[in-house]
Amino acid sequence: MMTTSLICAALWLLAANVMAMIPSKDNLWQRAYLLIAVGIPLLGWVTYQNGPWIGLIALAAGMSVLRWPVVYLTRWAKQLVGRNG
Repeated sequence: MMTTSLICAALWLLAANVMAMIPSKDNLWQRAYLLIAVGIPLLGWVTYQNGPWIGLIALAAGMSVLRWPVVYLTRWAKQLVGRNG
């Protein structure tokens, strides 16, 4: 049986894919910010209700949808560590 949090996560993934199909002037960044703002608490809820392994699967699914924000975050973190390290 799927929990409510997993159903919401599946709806989030569906909404993210539909949003990605609609053209945008800002390369979808505003939508990405909205998806991140909704997705982080949703990920916590999924992890709380279903455990850490399902939470990691949900995290991987979210990261596959939001590839470019993850790429830019990784580049920024590498630069930050390179300056301080």
